[in-house]
Amino acid sequence: MSPLPIVRALDDLRRGLAVWRAEGLRIALVPTMGALHEGHLSLVRLARQKADRVVASIFVNPTQFAPSEDFQAYPRDEAHDAKLLAETGCDLLYAPPTDDVYPEGFATAVTVAGVSAPLEGASRPQHFGGVATVVAKLLIRIAPDVAVFGEKDYQQLLVVRRLVRDLDFPVEIVGAPTVRAGDGLALSSRNAYLSESERAVAGRLNTALRSTAEALLRGDPVDAVEARALACLDKAGFSAVDYLEVRDAESLARLGPGPVDRPARVLAAVRVGKTRLIDNWAV
Repeated sequence: MSPLPIVRALDDLRRGLAVWRAEGLRIALVPTMGALHEGHLSLVRLARQKADRVVASIFVNPTQFAPSEDFQAYPRDEAHDAKLLAETGCDLLYAPPTDDVYPEGFATAVTVAGVSAPLEGASRPQHFGGVATVVAKLLIRIAPDVAVFGEKDYQQLLVVRRLVRDLDFPVEIVGAPTVRAGDGLALSSRNAYLSESERAVAGRLNTALRSTAEALLRGDPVDAVEARALACLDKAGFSAVDYLEVRDAESLARLGPGPVDRPARVLAAVRVGKTRLIDNWAV
């Protein structure tokens, strides 16, 4: 198998993409921060079904990390990631340096109001501004026909969809189902931080989410279901529960106190030791 082409300079990227466009080929983008696992690779496979050529980007975006978060410790292994991407059918890896994406004097930020405010937005106030800014830059630089994002980061997916809709980006945003381990834990690069005992606790998050969704589908009232789920998480061994809430599946507006009357999503963020995990379940 030939090594995966890796492009770092913007001019080189645009020259390569221009050749594909001249051939009338449809281009898909899979944005990542590296430390790839089967969840990421499932996005590449889905992108392969949607387009003729697949570009994956790897960029650990500093603007979406708060000073107290794990930017410096975030796992990085580009050579391994490139091997996985090549084996999965990716055609090009775009891995720009930080000073190319954010050159000296960079002074522009993209913010998405509304859907970015609750949940992760409340827990990590600068996070979605950094996400929206870097995604906007990637969409401008690559100009894909389709871009694939995982539903594991469900609020991020909604933020990107609102960004694309509001700013008229000519790209189709596709959400891909969450890939899970055997015990239901959503695959995440941060799972690598978990000790053996912490990993056993982490799998209980999925159980709480699934049980919450099943209770809502039975017609149980939202306020009672949320209270039971929070109590369950408190007893499950998590070091902290940032939130577990039932939200409208499109707007992320609060639902309740009675039964759900529209498509909904149960979203949660917990901490296991020092590791923060997020997950969600459709209702």
